[in-house]
Amino acid sequence: MTEKTIWQVWSENTEKAPDSDAIIHWKAGEEPFRWKKSELLETAAKFSALLKRNGIKRDQVCAIIIRHHHLFYPLYMGIVGLGAIPAVLAYPNPRLHPDKFRQGIIGMSQRSGLDFIFTEKELEPIISPLIKSSTIKGLHYPMEWDLNQEIPSAEMDELTAARAEINPADPILLQHSSGTTGLQKPVLLSHSAVIQHVEYYSKSIELGEADKIVSWLPLYHDMGLIAAFHLPLTFGIPTIQIDPFEWVIAPVLQLEAITAEKATICWLPNFAYNLMADKIFDDELESVNLASLRQVINCSEPVRAESHRRFIERFVPYGLNSTALATCYAMAETTFAVTQSKPGEAPKQVYADREMLKQGKLKLIDDPSQARICVSSGHVIEGCGVKIVGDNREELSSDSFGEIAISSVSMFDGYRNYPEKTAEVLSDGWYYSGDYGFMKDGECYVIGRKKDIIIVAGKNIYPEDVEDTVSKVEGVLPGRVIAFGIDDEALGTEVVCVIAESNITDEKEKKELRMRILQATLANDETVGRVYIVPPRWLIKSSAGKPSRKANRERIDEQKEFLVV
Repeated sequence: MTEKTIWQVWSENTEKAPDSDAIIHWKAGEEPFRWKKSELLETAAKFSALLKRNGIKRDQVCAIIIRHHHLFYPLYMGIVGLGAIPAVLAYPNPRLHPDKFRQGIIGMSQRSGLDFIFTEKELEPIISPLIKSSTIKGLHYPMEWDLNQEIPSAEMDELTAARAEINPADPILLQHSSGTTGLQKPVLLSHSAVIQHVEYYSKSIELGEADKIVSWLPLYHDMGLIAAFHLPLTFGIPTIQIDPFEWVIAPVLQLEAITAEKATICWLPNFAYNLMADKIFDDELESVNLASLRQVINCSEPVRAESHRRFIERFVPYGLNSTALATCYAMAETTFAVTQSKPGEAPKQVYADREMLKQGKLKLIDDPSQARICVSSGHVIEGCGVKIVGDNREELSSDSFGEIAISSVSMFDGYRNYPEKTAEVLSDGWYYSGDYGFMKDGECYVIGRKKDIIIVAGKNIYPEDVEDTVSKVEGVLPGRVIAFGIDDEALGTEVVCVIAESNITDEKEKKELRMRILQATLANDETVGRVYIVPPRWLIKSSAGKPSRKANRERIDEQKEFLVV
């Protein structure tokens, strides 16, 4: 299987069952659009021809910025079929300021080398000015192309011949690993990496022909793109795709799709368990039946036991099997999964002494009241290896706490056009993840980030970005800002906290300043949960002369009077 290209695999799946569902495009209040395998591949091939006519060449990076649309899928596949490289980027959130969006596109263009952008006419005023100041050669609006036109057979034969020249080692896609838009790291993956990953990961989740995936996950993220899109297309089973923006407004949509389609597997970030338990009401669940679900896989954040408990209590009355909840540890750099819990068994839990963890040490205890409950992310899947290392990357003994290092047959080769960042994380075939965790009884427990990245609802927030934004707010002393994350058990995710120095002393003016800070960060898609206004020279500096996040977080915990409500 790994000696093939993705297009060859798609073609074989189509030949086996041309009239079976490939993708079920779900829209609230509408009948789902059902892509049969044969129709999907034919439309993808037509897109390849139209792309070629528009000057797209092999190995060029084609960014896709398109909302939830049934033509997204064949467009993406058509880019692959041409030998070009699709890169799915986030459609701008209505709250995101156009300048912030433009800066992100420029940053990714410079780093990733974007050649073309495929988008909607609505974004033309925002994106078109970037053509002269970036690597972008042009904009295209493929949703407006005429797909009813006939493509001459000679033209299609030429494409088929060119497709045969694509090798399994050639790149198939470019995805961007963690970070806010301008700082994202471009990960280039090959056909063989994706196919091998599907082969090994499908074994770990016991994937079968009767399975059906359901997902609202954005396709610019590895969980959505690999697990919920490439995996089912490569394996040859259906995937139900829900609009992420619609899901946020009405999370019951996913449960309705599960009920209607008898879906069996989905992946969720940890925050979604809390959101669905809290925001889906009884009157919305009258016709919901979750008995078909055999795996609800918690991925992308440290797994929280409380989130699982709440999800089970909420949805077991609606047919959910409590043993369906599973866990996974994954990242873009390894295509997707590194570990996976065993299907049909509740993920294991252990208790780690909370105070010892704060000191960077691991001590397992029996008393949960004094501990952090650590949920296993499962066993290492076939084709991967995991070791725990210390500060000097020396391998630590079993049950030790340290950085998680990973080897994988589907490992990326390095961040595209980013050698300095690649050198930081790749060495002798091992990827140093920056995640802290430990191994016990052959299972991996992920407990947090080595660095200060804040994970909010599945999204990584760099404190530096928040600090830069807040420093520009009128009333804040520039450069005298600290941002950090704290766990919010009620939300099931981290929230961003800001400490900002100011000369303002009047309490009413402090409240106004807090509102300006909240508005500024919201405009930059860096939603802040708590703001502390402190007097000048309050922040503690490190030995390097920079404000220390750890020390200031500890100090603010002791002095709550600076919180502006």
